[in-house]
Amino acid sequence: METHRGVSPMNLPPTVTPRAFERLSEIGAASDGKVLRVAVEGGGCSGFQYEITLDEPKEDDLIIEGVGEKVVVDSVSLPFLANAVIDFTEELIGARFVISNPNATSSCGCGTSFSM
Repeated sequence: METHRGVSPMNLPPTVTPRAFERLSEIGAASDGKVLRVAVEGGGCSGFQYEITLDEPKEDDLIIEGVGEKVVVDSVSLPFLANAVIDFTEELIGARFVISNPNATSSCGCGTSFSM
């Protein structure tokens, strides 16, 4: 069960799948004091790009918690990720965290950049 801290009623926070939380647990993120940070930055081939890193939480982060692990989104990136789903997938091209974003009007083939 997910809980959200720091969510205002006007924001629709992203959802993190159980599989993504399980992967964070497998790699020992919380035991190392780390969280999965999902951010949106300008750039990439489509206008915006996702930055997904292991990091430490910051004061203005939205924190999404599950099974003792945390995913954080900074306040600037949050509007770009409203209603998005953060997942973990294992495919032939490799294992990675992926974002399904209903706000994106188009995205690149590798799924790391998008436009709105």
